[in-house]
Amino acid sequence: MNVELPYGDATLTATLPERARTLSNTEAVTPTPLADLDAAVAQALATPLGSPPVRALVKPGASVTIAFDDATVPSYGPIRSAAITALLRELEAAGVWRRRVTLICANALHRKLRPAELARIIGADLVAEFGERLLCHDAENSDVLVNLGPTPEHGYPVITHRLVAESDLTIYVNAGYMRGFNGGWKSVCVGLSTYDSIRVTHTPDGMSMSVHGNRMHAVLDEMGRHLERRLGRRVFKVDTMLADPHHAAKVVAGSVDDTRQVILSAMAALFPPRREVVGPARFDVFVYGVADASPYAVFSHMNPILTLISSGLGYLGGLVEAVGTSGCTIIMATPVPERWDEVAHPSYREVWERVLPITRDPYEIMRRFADDYARRPDYIEAYRTRFGFHPVHGILATYPLKRLTHVGRVIVVGALDPAIPRHLGFEVAASVEEAVALAESIHGRDCAIAHVRQPAPARP
Repeated sequence: MNVELPYGDATLTATLPERARTLSNTEAVTPTPLADLDAAVAQALATPLGSPPVRALVKPGASVTIAFDDATVPSYGPIRSAAITALLRELEAAGVWRRRVTLICANALHRKLRPAELARIIGADLVAEFGERLLCHDAENSDVLVNLGPTPEHGYPVITHRLVAESDLTIYVNAGYMRGFNGGWKSVCVGLSTYDSIRVTHTPDGMSMSVHGNRMHAVLDEMGRHLERRLGRRVFKVDTMLADPHHAAKVVAGSVDDTRQVILSAMAALFPPRREVVGPARFDVFVYGVADASPYAVFSHMNPILTLISSGLGYLGGLVEAVGTSGCTIIMATPVPERWDEVAHPSYREVWERVLPITRDPYEIMRRFADDYARRPDYIEAYRTRFGFHPVHGILATYPLKRLTHVGRVIVVGALDPAIPRHLGFEVAASVEEAVALAESIHGRDCAIAHVRQPAPARP
């Protein structure tokens, strides 16, 4: 069987044995784009779930914060601007003038966005109108952070932006879901928090893309309940399910918990449990390509950590753990050039050159290096003032190496410089056919092979 694999900015054609089976890492059903986004947003605000409407949540002259997803959520249509504009109309009808509203990009430990980049995701008109009342979150500015104390159940630290604590109403505009990874309380308790809170969920075992029974969101739900109890008021949410990176398929509004449950129910039909899709079959070899795109490379470019680990093992490798045999082989096609954006990803090259030669064990990386990088003054300055990712993000991006506890070997096809994948202990091959032959010499001539169809890269 002939297959086309993503390969950087291009594709690579490969011939696989006839027994190979094609699996999909994309949605089972493609959602239909909304015919009228503005009407859908208006309807969601008029019929909120588990919450009074916005007009009933504020008094005239109230202060309001509207937070929104940053550009790492691959949603590049007008949902943010449509929702914010509709919310401003609702607030004005309740006697809250626009000068009493602050907009904040919930970028967490991701890099802050320049005005032109903000204009790409919320529209130039809003950027121009709000001026200094449009902010990017700064997880290292103690003056804007409020510690709400630990959760009573498990002692998770809950730290949030002062605007959330002091505004009469906080509204969050979610721009889309990546399976079950984002949305819910992750929006506020990660997006508007700091490393001390984020580190609780962002561990090799903590992060999860699962739509069903997501362990990460169980922690975040506890944090969110504590936040609302301490503040004595609810957070209002606008939640979105996408049809594609540029079009919304569903918009709901209301309480954080209720909106997430509705979106998750819709997502469950698109992404049934992986084991149910495949059935009892298990695979020894997985073949797929890695496109030159990542949520963490928007307005930037890829680097070897993002290509081979964050995307190659992380975002694209979920099926491997679900339906792969222990010790299975991954064959990934990527040119993986050695390019580093020293502005957007200031700590990444050092993590590649200093940390990964010492260990590829993500638990050891977390224990030995996470706190060190989280406190590095030079890199923190780059995060705060020069549009760089927080220094610990280069460490977090290595945590998908956890998949190597299940995967026996990784063979990279088409690397421009074989030394790059070998730096991680990965093997190299000149072609997919050569890599399959190598895998067959290990797993047997009749080994089970899966070609994994990956989602198209999302680009602004």
